[in-house]
Amino acid sequence: QVQLAESGGGWVQAGGSLRLSCAASEASGRIVRINDMAWYRQAPGTERELVAGITSGGRTNYADSVKNRFTISRDNAKKMVYLQMNSLKPEDTAVYYCNAQITIIQSTTIMTSAYWGQGTQVTVSS
Repeated sequence: QVQLAESGGGWVQAGGSLRLSCAASEASGRIVRINDMAWYRQAPGTERELVAGITSGGRTNYADSVKNRFTISRDNAKKMVYLQMNSLKPEDTAVYYCNAQITIIQSTTIMTSAYWGQGTQVTVSS
């Protein structure tokens, strides 16, 4: 199986910037391919929502609320995905989760599953 570990969250004043990182590592088996990767967020009392996604080929999509402020990118060699967040607003406050569709080989079995990180808190004060 695979573990996703986020880092880079924290507290920032409105208008500031943060960069989130997410690294994939093998807990068992071997990663064959990392397909789509994405960042989601969940604020208290709300449902988890898609913030930004990126395909294995680098095609990106963003929630309207973060367009022109956030940038998602990935480093396939390092098995990492990033989220650069600029011009942060108080309404961006949430726990941010990394998500990835990953194909692994374990023994003779090849399987593709969705994995989630534990989340990293981002707090933006006004």
